[in-house]
Amino acid sequence: QVQLVESGGGLVQAGGSLTLSCAASQTNVGFNAMGWYRQAPGKQRELVATLTRYSVTNYADSVKGRFTISRDNAKNTVNTVYLQMNSLKPEDTAVYFCYANRIPPYSEYWGQGTQVTVSS
Repeated sequence: QVQLVESGGGLVQAGGSLTLSCAASQTNVGFNAMGWYRQAPGKQRELVATLTRYSVTNYADSVKGRFTISRDNAKNTVNTVYLQMNSLKPEDTAVYFCYANRIPPYSEYWGQGTQVTVSS
């Protein structure tokens, strides 16, 4: 069973930076797309950023210009992604979940989540 392994969360002051990483537990596994979602206390899980096997990216409006999603290589599928988070704000505080999907058939994978806390 493929798992997503996340790292890089933590506590940072407002205006600071953090980098999250997410990798498949098996190096020979590739995905159609990978990305990050987040869930703050009392709120629904929301998309942060995604990246497809063709390196097409998508960002939530709230993070555009501050967050950057990238990959580790340019193979036909994506196996590892990074989320560089700059100019962090207290409202970015949430549990960040790595996400991936494969096709065909369509299947989704989720990481355990990593806490990001931004203090004011």
